[in-house]
Amino acid sequence: MKRLRRANSLPDAHILLGLLRHAGIEAHVFNQNAQGGVGQLPVAEALPELWVERERDYDRACRLLEDFDRTPRDTGTRRCAACGEENPGDFQVCWNCEAEL
Repeated sequence: MKRLRRANSLPDAHILLGLLRHAGIEAHVFNQNAQGGVGQLPVAEALPELWVERERDYDRACRLLEDFDRTPRDTGTRRCAACGEENPGDFQVCWNCEAEL
């Protein structure tokens, strides 16, 4: 196994884990419960970490994560045509009525 990176939060780590697994790269999140140790541990040591199972997948995993990091983020909102509810700009489905945006 080889460490790819630390994630800013546990939800971020799992988003990246899903991206890697979708690409067929077996990966794991370590330090999932270490946030409770902040204060006893340095903050950086308590952050969740992404590790790839097979070292041969490391370079491809790094490229996938770099591409993901470069993807522009939509920070606006959009209104659902079906129910009129406001949704974050990066949602594909309305959180309220599940209509496609």
